[in-house]
Amino acid sequence: MKERIIRTVVIGSGCAGLNAADTLSALGERDLALVTDNLLGGTSRNTGSDKQTYYKLSLAGDDPDSVGDMARTLHRSDVHGDIALCEAANSARCFLKLAALGVPFPTNGYGEYVGYRTDHDTRRRASSAGPLTSRFMTEALEHSVKNRGVEILDHTLVVRILTDADGVTGLVCLDTRAMEWLHIRCAHAVLCTGGPALLYRGSVYPAGQCGMSGMAFEAGAAGANLDCWQYGLASVGFRWNVSGSYQQALPRYVSVDENGVEREFLSEALGPVEAMNMVFLKGYQWPFDPRKAEGSSRVDILVKAEEDRGRRVYMDYLHNPAGYDLALLSEEARQYLLSCGADGATPIERLRAINAPAIGLYRSHGIDIGREMLEVRVCAQHHNGGIAVDADWHTDVPGLYACGEAAGTFGRYRPGGTALNSTQVGSLRAAEHIARRSTRQVRDTRTEAQPPLVPAGDAAAILRKLQGDMTRCAAFQRDAAGMRGMLEEIGGHLGRLMPPDLRDPQLTVRLRLRDMLLTQREVLSAMLFSLENDTEEGVLMTRSGVSRRVPARPLPERDLWFERVWQAYRARAERTT
Repeated sequence: MKERIIRTVVIGSGCAGLNAADTLSALGERDLALVTDNLLGGTSRNTGSDKQTYYKLSLAGDDPDSVGDMARTLHRSDVHGDIALCEAANSARCFLKLAALGVPFPTNGYGEYVGYRTDHDTRRRASSAGPLTSRFMTEALEHSVKNRGVEILDHTLVVRILTDADGVTGLVCLDTRAMEWLHIRCAHAVLCTGGPALLYRGSVYPAGQCGMSGMAFEAGAAGANLDCWQYGLASVGFRWNVSGSYQQALPRYVSVDENGVEREFLSEALGPVEAMNMVFLKGYQWPFDPRKAEGSSRVDILVKAEEDRGRRVYMDYLHNPAGYDLALLSEEARQYLLSCGADGATPIERLRAINAPAIGLYRSHGIDIGREMLEVRVCAQHHNGGIAVDADWHTDVPGLYACGEAAGTFGRYRPGGTALNSTQVGSLRAAEHIARRSTRQVRDTRTEAQPPLVPAGDAAAILRKLQGDMTRCAAFQRDAAGMRGMLEEIGGHLGRLMPPDLRDPQLTVRLRLRDMLLTQREVLSAMLFSLENDTEEGVLMTRSGVSRRVPARPLPERDLWFERVWQAYRARAERTT
């Protein structure tokens, strides 16, 4: 096994990983490398929605807003107050850094970053650079990272986090081009591997996103709110969220059986006018929400019911839904369409008026929604839980940090766009903690730097089977008996491990399957606990398959007297120097 010594290693090349590396370098960290299995892969680079949202403090208009107000929006019974305050306090700073790096967030003629309201919020805090906002972010951050000369180890898959009683000691990696093992001795590891996308078959995550949270759980890190996921309607041929304007253009929903017989099932179940109003609301209320099971989330429930009947579901932009009449719509829907000039005769005309790039996006992937119906499904879209962290995005394993979707900083309900803000704030906080407060150094300890044992059998078949089971019984509709059966099966696979073989054509799949099994075990345990315990108060903590709720930390009392803060700031800077 080859060996490297690198004080600080950032794992992952999405928005969080690139910003962690960029900020560490800017703060003077020179013994640094970014390790990624695919520099151009992952969710940040390859996913989006109609207008992908960045959620931050209001920077335009006359509506009152403050760090405290935003923190109170983010802080709930299952979200820690100090984390909420950090995400609010640093949101404008991180947003403006991205704008300075060239991410094209729009301004009005006076330079205000005008915002809009997103789901689970009442303020106009949301901004967007279009459907590819997170891609623009990764491109801008990658350019900055390369300009700084940060070392990037591409095609390098981290598969094991090595620890001892004092925390992180190193990483075991697989060079997927040379098919060689690499041991990196390090003092800090910043895990930015994204959400555990492999868990579900019904998924809107891009094919290049897998996630590697299992190795953190194996290393001793706890999980937070692992039961909390965001599910929503997405296209399946080309994986993309069909939120916002895709719904507000009021397409026709149809299901088709094996004989090609169409059924306009929403209109049948809800009535034509109610169906149109519910579809419109899905634009604002895109994620499935059990509190809206009698409202806009009935759309998700009815789509899933058609799937359970063996029918395929489509959104049709060629034809109006049954009974379409602008005058019959709710006042909110009618005024929105009129304000957008979207009173066209067909859904595709209305979508073109609201958001023409949304049509071009599908066309660029070989799908013309002006000529063919778009197949959709309710899919896993984002993990609102993850690895438990503190206000510096430090896990309870010393030296191990988790940022972005890998971190469990959200609960059941997060305003849309907070995920992108969290990638930047979390990686900023972790980088500052490492550069300014950590005294950890690479130690001359010799750990068991061995590759992990991997599952036996046909890895690809096992992975597909468990993904299907997860979608069937542990998605937005959950079945306790099915989840217990899955846990038993996962335990069986983890009990039949074998040494890895570099000549094995399934080796990379086996390594990813192993991590998926470790993650599914923790997630299913949390889901069963949540299902079988009525209370939703507190943050759900899970470690080695055992869950418990702990009270969310309150919003901190903080000193806002300038001279005292300035004095403390200067003292910290002197200690760092």
